Amino acid sequence: MTFTLVGHRGAMGLEPENTLRSFRRAVEDGADAIELDLRLSADGHLVILHEGDVARTTNGRGEVARTTLAEIRELDAGDGEHVPTFHEVLDAVDVPIQAEIKAPEALPVAVDVIRDRRLLDRVTVTSFSVEVIRQALTLLPGLRTGLISSKAPREYVDLARSMGVQVLCFGIGALDAEVVDLGHRSHLQIMGWPVNDTERLLHALRSGADGVTSDVPGLLRNACDRNPEVKALLSGRLARQV
Repeated sequence: MTFTLVGHRGAMGLEPENTLRSFRRAVEDGADAIELDLRLSADGHLVILHEGDVARTTNGRGEVARTTLAEIRELDAGDGEHVPTFHEVLDAVDVPIQAEIKAPEALPVAVDVIRDRRLLDRVTVTSFSVEVIRQALTLLPGLRTGLISSKAPREYVDLARSMGVQVLCFGIGALDAEVVDLGHRSHLQIMGWPVNDTERLLHALRSGADGVTSDVPGLLRNACDRNPEVKALLSGRLARQV
């Protein structure tokens, strides 16, 4: 497996999170994929917002689920950026996407988009909720999915295998070589998050993780290209694959 660098809400350490500017910056800075958060507006549109209220990331107030797309578009999401729709992000960048379902009502709409736009090979639907992922797989068998946990529960390996989940996204502080090895034996991809410095990147590589999610993907890409220990670990991994 290659090592995958995912931009968390784009490049949220440098740009307004979950905006087109942030996603484009992540790709420009060398991210292999981006992660984003899906919610549903009052009139049924998929919008990219982390919280259920717009207050933290925009100049507005109010619940996303009670706000129309037109009203959301009027908000400033930072540096003049606006809250994008899922369709806009899909059109703006061409890398793979980890789409985290933040509101259960967003799931059926997201699945329809993935089906209609034939995105099974590009979009991984993720969630902290086991039930959301179960429903996703019921709605669209063959969908690529991932379970998220701030810890690294060993039982998630068996759970993921039994459900047909392909990816486990674990908190980097709890990630270790044992759980990564367990996952690999079940043919699962193991990701660590959040990884925002070289030391955590080294920890992920030493543990054998398949990738990391970062607020500053450019910093980590630079480490992959220039840090001697990071380069050595990546080279060793590639050599084992040959």
